[in-house]
Amino acid sequence: MAKVGFIGLGTMGASMAYNCQRGGNELVVHDIRREAATQHLEAGAEWADTPRAVAASSDIVFTSLPGPVEVEAVSLGEDGIMSGMSPGKTYFDLSTSSPTLIRQIHDRVAPQGINVLDAPVSGGPAGAASGRLAIWVGGDKAVFDQHKAVLDSIGDAAYYVGPIGSGAIAKLVHNCAGYIVQTALAEVFTMGIKAGVDPLALWLAVRKGAGGRRGMFEGLAQHFLINDYDPPDFALRLARKDVDLAVAVGREFDVPMKLANTTLAEMTEALNRGWAGRDSRVAMLLQEERAGVEVHVNPDELRQALAAEQAG
Repeated sequence: MAKVGFIGLGTMGASMAYNCQRGGNELVVHDIRREAATQHLEAGAEWADTPRAVAASSDIVFTSLPGPVEVEAVSLGEDGIMSGMSPGKTYFDLSTSSPTLIRQIHDRVAPQGINVLDAPVSGGPAGAASGRLAIWVGGDKAVFDQHKAVLDSIGDAAYYVGPIGSGAIAKLVHNCAGYIVQTALAEVFTMGIKAGVDPLALWLAVRKGAGGRRGMFEGLAQHFLINDYDPPDFALRLARKDVDLAVAVGREFDVPMKLANTTLAEMTEALNRGWAGRDSRVAMLLQEERAGVEVHVNPDELRQALAAEQAG
């Protein structure tokens, strides 16, 4: 097991550090509040007065901090982590932070032989406590493989995403998508409730539909990722009709429906492109055009990735 330094013992960090310690790793800890480390110290962890001291005493350093400002200060500031690192040591940032910042930190210290990887987590406080936690890692794949056992003591789903910054980007995609969906759910549920349906009955009903039975990202594999919208699972003209009807109910009951109207406009533009008979997800191509991105995953590679995931 490794000599691990852990900085940031807040709601998430305290549990992650404790699980890392329970996994058999020697632990050195630091936080702006020493009392946050009580359970770790009682379990045999070593206290360090500064991030620099943590780094000097450890082979691997983890941070779990509120955001980019704190990450930059703790890693690069006076008595920061990098002032205590030496060649061959590794820094993982578990925070939800900026991909640009972690790339800058990486580029600054890579010539010194110091490894830097971004490794944001997902699972919330309950997942941090139970160890049911996704860890999305960006950086050198060999370094990820080298320290996989330590990552596995923190979470049960450590996954290598790609080069430095990739983990941070994956986390931002995940979280932003969730909050957009949250806004959309608030919009359509207020429409349904104001139109006369009991909130509990409405929720119990929609949970049994196609959208309620699968994860938010699962549908992307069917058409969007492989760039194949023919033949349709559900034609655009029919999907647009459904959204148009929902927007009409919103108008009838004076419910603001910004996202629904934006979606209707997207589907109408796609319809006017001549895509009425293609799958309803074909409207997603409009955003690809605006972003200047062409999404295409080889279907065989996608099937192999899904099979490997299920086998693992």
